[in-house]
Amino acid sequence: MPKKNRTQPLPKRYKMHVKKGDTVQVISGKDKGKVGEIQQVIPKESRVVVENVNVRTKHLKPKQEGEKGQIITFEAPIHSSNVMLYSNKQSCASRVSYTYTEDGRKVRMLKKTGEIID
Repeated sequence: MPKKNRTQPLPKRYKMHVKKGDTVQVISGKDKGKVGEIQQVIPKESRVVVENVNVRTKHLKPKQEGEKGQIITFEAPIHSSNVMLYSNKQSCASRVSYTYTEDGRKVRMLKKTGEIID
């Protein structure tokens, strides 16, 4: 009796420490040290797309007669645990903490510099 081909279920939607538009620094992988802005967030897979990080090339075949093939470059997603929030003022990466403002709003703050992000 052959085994059934089972695929892994997707993980639950995780709350992530980064949002679209945040400036982050890559802390591991082939692009370690690069700084860029988050363009897209994929919470179900806990991944983010950062500009000019994890750039891949894709070769496209021509679809119709007489059309030429293309080589396109795009940013592939990386895991959110491989990025840290980055402070442009202090030029350093830091972990994130959550605190409350005087008016009672919950905001994100960089632990190293005390800079409020939201």
